Amino acid sequence: MSILIKPIITEKATNDSELNNRYTFVVNKKANKLEIKGAVEATYGVAIESVKTMNYPALRKTKYTKKGLVSGLTSGYKKAIVQLAEGETIDFYNNL
Repeated sequence: MSILIKPIITEKATNDSELNNRYTFVVNKKANKLEIKGAVEATYGVAIESVKTMNYPALRKTKYTKKGLVSGLTSGYKKAIVQLAEGETIDFYNNL
């Protein structure tokens, strides 16, 4: 079971990482905070102070088009915000 799926690199998440030393990841829905903490520490080699998680549900969307009523579903996911210890950083762009 892969715990870390991908980092979230948006304008808001990048600003939060630069100012508050917090990094955001999409994680497995069944992972708990201790597993997320261990996975980030093992992958990036950093010390972590706290982990906050949020579950986003699947959303149903409906559009009216020329072809009629089109309905779709966006997948749900779990997001984790990781607070690193003072002086620690993660460089996502190192291996480009």
